[in-house]
Amino acid sequence: MKLLVPVKRVVDYNVKVRVKPDGSAVETAGVKMSMNPFDEIAVEEAVRLKEKGIATEIIAVSAGVAACQETIRTALAMGADRGILVETDAALEPLSVAKILKALVQKEAIDLVVMGKQAIDDDMNATGQMLAALLGWPQGTFASKVEIADGKATIIREIDGGNETIALALPTVITADLRLNEPRYASLPNIMKARKKTIDTLTPADLGVDPAPRLTTVKVSEPPARKAGVKLADVAALLDKLRNEAKVI
Repeated sequence: MKLLVPVKRVVDYNVKVRVKPDGSAVETAGVKMSMNPFDEIAVEEAVRLKEKGIATEIIAVSAGVAACQETIRTALAMGADRGILVETDAALEPLSVAKILKALVQKEAIDLVVMGKQAIDDDMNATGQMLAALLGWPQGTFASKVEIADGKATIIREIDGGNETIALALPTVITADLRLNEPRYASLPNIMKARKKTIDTLTPADLGVDPAPRLTTVKVSEPPARKAGVKLADVAALLDKLRNEAKVI
């Protein structure tokens, strides 16, 4: 079974995001970048499936600028077998990424796609669903547990009312939620080995995909500063503020 794991290069989650002075986007120059945390969870799950003897090959793929190779190398150090970089300077949107992934799935004869449920930079939560729709595959989103056996995937997924268990025929698309696993740290020997693993470079044109954006960003701004909280003497004072200031009751 061949697995495809998309990995996205994003601003590191420990970094305080700053908006550019012109309000066109967030600042990335000189900012620490890393793999999207949900994608790390997806890579870990793929590696665990390989350790169980279920997966035979894990391919890590990233789309974007040349620096995305660093993100792929991280996935290779965690246990992926090889990488593919779809290099482009275009601002990629979920539909474009989904089309790129569809082309790679067909080119590489992929049996299972495991990916993060969303990226922490745009919080779109759309690429996995779009990919499944384009492929005509079943999908298991927000997976907190995955089991593969007898040609099907059993997924426990988190929903508003608790947990839902679904069974999906392979091939399928699975998106990883936070509680699916805890990603491992790449050891120094594996980091060194990752330098020797193959990363193929393609372009969207090689895959027959037009990455031209369909959305226009009007403005990016920071959220307004929150006012400091206050301590109230009693419940009566709280009710007064809720009724007369907040006007919520």
